[in-house]
Amino acid sequence: MVRALSLLVWVLVAIPVVLPLLRRQAPASPPDERTPRDELVKDPVCHTYVVRSRAVRRPTRGGPLYFCSSACAKRYLPS
Repeated sequence: MVRALSLLVWVLVAIPVVLPLLRRQAPASPPDERTPRDELVKDPVCHTYVVRSRAVRRPTRGGPLYFCSSACAKRYLPS
């Protein structure tokens, strides 16, 4: 009984000390303006949305076009 009471006292003392340490987190760094955001782009052939970093990119006069695959990039015919 004395051991259980002693353990309970230690736990009650340790919780207020340990909880603030666990809650501390490194401050979130602001997003770097130089790194582009990875966003969804729409394939003009099959109208599928794909993540820009994984898309097949083809340059055009109006700016780059993004495709879900090289097959869609080959099928694309500008109008």
